[in-house]
Amino acid sequence: MASGSAIRGSRVGAGPMGEAERGEAAPRIYLPFYCASGHETTPSFAHDAELPEEWDCPKCGLPAGRDRNNPPSAVVNVPYKTHLAYVKERRTDTEGAKILEDALKKLRGED
Repeated sequence: MASGSAIRGSRVGAGPMGEAERGEAAPRIYLPFYCASGHETTPSFAHDAELPEEWDCPKCGLPAGRDRNNPPSAVVNVPYKTHLAYVKERRTDTEGAKILEDALKKLRGED
C-alpha cells in the first residue's frame, strides 16, 4: 500500500494537455450582460453562434441584458391562489353568509 500525498493515477511530470495536443480552440466572443442589481457577467459564445438578448445573472438570478444603463426588470410572479381566494373575489362576506345559511336550511330540511 502506497502512502504519501500523491494524487492517485498521476505521474511525476504530468501536466495539463496544451493546445498542441488538442488542436486550436474555436474562436470565441465574450459578451457582457448587466442585471438590475448591478452585477456584470461575461459569458463566452462561439463566434458563429446566435447571441441572446438576455442572460440569467449567476449571482442573483435576475434577467440580465446588454445595456448597462437599462437592465431588464425582474419577472413578477403571481402567487398561487386557493379556491377560497377565488371565491372571495367573486362574493362578499354577506353573500357568502347568505349562501351558507340557505345550504344549512336545505340540509336541515327547513326549506
